[in-house]
Amino acid sequence: MGDTHHHQGDSACCAQPSPTPSLTQTLDELDWERGIWNAALSGDLAGVQKLLSSGCDVNTVDKSGYTALHYACRNGHKDIVSTLLQHGANPNLLTRSGRASPLHRAAYGGHLEIVSQLLLAKADASLVDSDAKTALHKAAERGHVDICKVLVQAQPSLKTAEDNRGQTPLDCMKDNFDPGLRQLLS
Repeated sequence: MGDTHHHQGDSACCAQPSPTPSLTQTLDELDWERGIWNAALSGDLAGVQKLLSSGCDVNTVDKSGYTALHYACRNGHKDIVSTLLQHGANPNLLTRSGRASPLHRAAYGGHLEIVSQLLLAKADASLVDSDAKTALHKAAERGHVDICKVLVQAQPSLKTAEDNRGQTPLDCMKDNFDPGLRQLLS
């Protein structure tokens, strides 16, 4: 018939099973999915525009401190980035978790057009994340030569910026990256 078993102290295995995680969501998760953040992350331009036209605050943050602009920059959705910036998105807001700016997200992700859009919108390339890395550090870590060129052109002093470990963007690049990157960052 049924299996029986005995415990030695811990009876956690007999606790009622929790509902399937995919079937239950917290109110925060529902708000996130229905909010501007998910639309920006998933590339839903019409959804972003609809939320903005219904009065959604373009700079509203989710529980981690990310704005829709952070999500659009991370995933390379340049049309959404343009729309958000036209509606007054702040390109210099830092996340609570990691203190990343939209420029950090775009530079790390290799999204050259978005990096350029952000710089035109007065993004501060000297902002540092919780590791004291600039967007140039993030681009150099990933070997994004074109983005490094744009960032150095915008603010040459970034080449000497040191993170919490005393590393410059040059120190962050891998040896097998484009030799032109080493020359650019030297």
